[in-house]
Amino acid sequence: MNSTDSHDVLITTAFLEPGDEVDRMLRSAGLTTHHEPELAQLSPVDRAWTLSGVRAIIAGTRPLGEDELALAPDLQIIVRTGVGYDSVDVTAATARRVPVCITPGANRQAVAEHVFALALACARRIPENVSNLAAGKWQQLTGRELQGSTLGILGLGSIGKAVATIAAGFGMDIVAYDPYFDEAFAAAHGIRRLELDELLREADFVTLHLFLDESTRNLLDASRLSLMKDDAVLINTARGGIVDEDELVDAVRNGRIGGAALDVFADEPLSPSSPLLHTPGILATTHVAGATREARGESGRMAARNVIAALGGASPEFVVNPQYNAVPA
Repeated sequence: MNSTDSHDVLITTAFLEPGDEVDRMLRSAGLTTHHEPELAQLSPVDRAWTLSGVRAIIAGTRPLGEDELALAPDLQIIVRTGVGYDSVDVTAATARRVPVCITPGANRQAVAEHVFALALACARRIPENVSNLAAGKWQQLTGRELQGSTLGILGLGSIGKAVATIAAGFGMDIVAYDPYFDEAFAAAHGIRRLELDELLREADFVTLHLFLDESTRNLLDASRLSLMKDDAVLINTARGGIVDEDELVDAVRNGRIGGAALDVFADEPLSPSSPLLHTPGILATTHVAGATREARGESGRMAARNVIAALGGASPEFVVNPQYNAVPA
């Protein structure tokens, strides 16, 4: 590599590619780009070259920590193509006066729909049915209906609200827990407010839509999982670290809960040997809840617009660390 070659924008989001719409937007604004979805796997020399001179990073789900930020002294903005930002060392970015931004709302509908893809797959035992049929077994398994069941939503934010709207169409009874509960939305949509433990005791399906931080890490541990009904299904499209995965496997294996459907995991990519993949009653997908053409397209465009504006001197949007600007230079 030529050490004199530099680029304005580093793109580590795996679904964004050279020459795509986002790349063209950035280049049309006079910015140079470089795509590197596996930054951590580069050699130290190549990683240093990739980050030197970079003024903006459009980041995916791979970790972006202090070691990487230290190699990018010209960095002015990081934009995560999504709403979760636990993969970014926000503290390190703030110390360097770098705003960390997200793309809120872009994948709201996609994630909400995936919740019900998972719920229906579990309720109607679709994976088991497909597997049996492929094995030559004509077995008409008994499932359950969503109508009349209770959906417990942990986190009544943007995505949680979209989930609630869809759930109403299925005729589900909706209960929710959120430390910052939106009373007006709940009243308008017939949602009952419950405390966390109450919700776990009452819900037939529990779906998670919380951020991962120290207050929510392993929020659903052994004691909380033990509160759930023995036929309840846990759905997680938020972040894997919210659930104690070892205790979840134990709870499903021993019939203490009915099952689980997971799109996110504490460690990604998930190891092929993980018990989450080999425990009957647990359905797993590859962090694809937000992976629709519509959601990815909008997320990429939002990120590109924010980068272009910020590098042009405007204030960045959707900043998760607004205090970055108060740190002494």
